[in-house]
Amino acid sequence: MKHTLKIIIVLLMSFLLVQLIGIVVLYEYVDVQKSSETGKTEFKQLPIGERPQINEQFSYIPIMVVILIGTVLMLVLIKYQLDWVWKIWFLIAIFLTLTISFNAFISLKIALFIALLLSIWRIFWPNFWVQNLSELFIYGGLAAIFVPMFNLWSIAILLLLVSGYDAYAVWKSKHMITLAQSQAKSKVFAGLLIPYSLKKRAHKEHGQPVQRVRTAILGGGDIGFPLLFAGVVLKQWGLWQSLIIPFFAMLGLGVLLFVAKEKKFYPAMPFISAGCFLGLGVAWLINFLL
Repeated sequence: MKHTLKIIIVLLMSFLLVQLIGIVVLYEYVDVQKSSETGKTEFKQLPIGERPQINEQFSYIPIMVVILIGTVLMLVLIKYQLDWVWKIWFLIAIFLTLTISFNAFISLKIALFIALLLSIWRIFWPNFWVQNLSELFIYGGLAAIFVPMFNLWSIAILLLLVSGYDAYAVWKSKHMITLAQSQAKSKVFAGLLIPYSLKKRAHKEHGQPVQRVRTAILGGGDIGFPLLFAGVVLKQWGLWQSLIIPFFAMLGLGVLLFVAKEKKFYPAMPFISAGCFLGLGVAWLINFLL
């Protein structure tokens, strides 16, 4: 197993919780009145800015291009040790997505204040608690931004492309490992962090005491992409159908964590995507039988 049974269960339950919260946030952005008038799912405007206008059928193309460009920029920042640029970039991204997510439930002013507080806290005084607390809501904000841009065809293509890219980046080029290690070192990491213990253990490096604790991590992409898939299912099929997807995505992730070997790196997206497609098939079958 990749981790101990206890840590795997905590990681899987945290993953599932993020998915379900994300679906709830997205559902709050559904414009019920407009949807009833048009006969299809329509979404409310975002509290900050407008969504990019992209053709749903081919939206996977610009998103994939952005992912590749972002990866190159991150590698450049790592090479030239420009951690401060990454921190500013990440701070803005966290602030915007948290604001969108919180505004689904509370007023914009309060949402802005809480989002700003958590963003600054996470960047300048990082710890496991604020990391995982903010992660619970970040992806709902991302879903509210990007789900309206996709249909089932385009999000399925994106999942396949991302899965292939993830496998290549971990097993072949290994630059995904470099990115993950660099983010962990700078303490600015997109994803879940589950510590084996809340008590730090002292080690020595170069004669100096260093406080360390083993941590299980799950990258932000491994959390965000299955949520986008579930969100598009919500958009085209309905709420209960979308709620099936996270459980099968968790199943795919669980298979990986149980078969993976300790201290080795694996691409999670191929397993999670397989779970998403299996969940889609189950949702279709239930829908067909009903």
